[in-house]
This record gives sequence, C-alpha cells and structure tokens, in this order.
Amino acid sequence: MQRETVLEHALHVLEREGIASTTLDMVATEADYSVTEISNFWPNSEALLYDALRYLSQQIDVWRRQLALNEELTLEQKLLKRYEALTECVNNHRYPGCLFIAACTFYPDATHPIHQLADQQKKAAWEFTHEMLMQLEVDDPTMVAHQMELVLEGCLSRLLVKRSQADIETARQLAEDILRFAQCRQGGALT
Repeated sequence: MQRETVLEHALHVLEREGIASTTLDMVATEADYSVTEISNFWPNSEALLYDALRYLSQQIDVWRRQLALNEELTLEQKLLKRYEALTECVNNHRYPGCLFIAACTFYPDATHPIHQLADQQKKAAWEFTHEMLMQLEVDDPTMVAHQMELVLEGCLSRLLVKRSQADIETARQLAEDILRFAQCRQGGALT
C-alpha cells in the first residue's frame, strides 16, 4: 500500500464529503483497499484526517517555496498566484485549502493537534504574504498581510459552501486592490 496514494484519495473524499462525514470505509473504497488494510496505518478517521492534512500542508509548503524562488514572476504576481491555483483546483472539482478552514471549525479547541496543524498552515500563509510585502516595501506590511489573508480565508470559507469560480475572481480583485492601495500609500499618493 502506498501511503501517499491513500492520502491523496483521503483528500478527495474529505473535499467531497466534508470532515464530519468522511469515514475509513469511504477512503478504503476510494483507494481500492480494504478497511483492514487502511486501519493498519490509521486506526480511525481522526488519525487519517491528521495525516492527510499534514500531507497537504507539506505539498502547499513546497508549492510556496517554489513560488518564492520563481524569478520569472514579480512579487505582485507571486502574491496573487494563489488565486490562480484556487481556480485550477475548482476547475478540477478540488477544494484543498478549504480543509484547513473546516478543520479549525470542526476542531475548535486550539490545543487539539488537528486545529494546531490547520492553524500552523494559516500562519505559514500569512508569513509568506508578509515576506512578499516586506520585499515590496509596502506601507504597514503587517496590516496589509492581515487584510490579504482575511480576503483569502473568506474566499476559502465561501468555497466550502458555494464552490463558485466567481468568488475566487472577486477575492483576487479585492486582494489586488488592497495591494495597490498599500503601494499607493507607500508612494505618498494618499497623503
């Protein structure tokens, strides 16, 4: 059994069915393994969820590192690239970023390992945004990073319910406006 293959199937089921409804049986069926085989590695749905979110988190971290090192894109393009990635996910009927929002909601106790993992991913997203804004030398990069991440998290939350490409485009435009406004403030255009 390939661990990564099972985790990919688990992510598909989690995105489609939601955290509350996903069972080991569903993942076993999707991955074409028996529940007994799955249970040898993950004794329950919570253990599988934690591992699947950790696996997804690692994939996102790699994507972010590659994006940060991409010399063909401007800093602005790097900041907005997440919306292109979301568009691609929605076009493929995938909603992976939403799982971190859902995990924090489903496990509201901040000391729960799944909540901590999801929160850690949200912090990493904020740090990526903040670093790009620092390099752009925008006015008050901390506040602007909070604004841009709030827009992104709002978009992800909305995708949990509506799954609309139009919401991604609206959020992207709003993030772009926030960025332009911060750059105008930095340039003294708004004083």
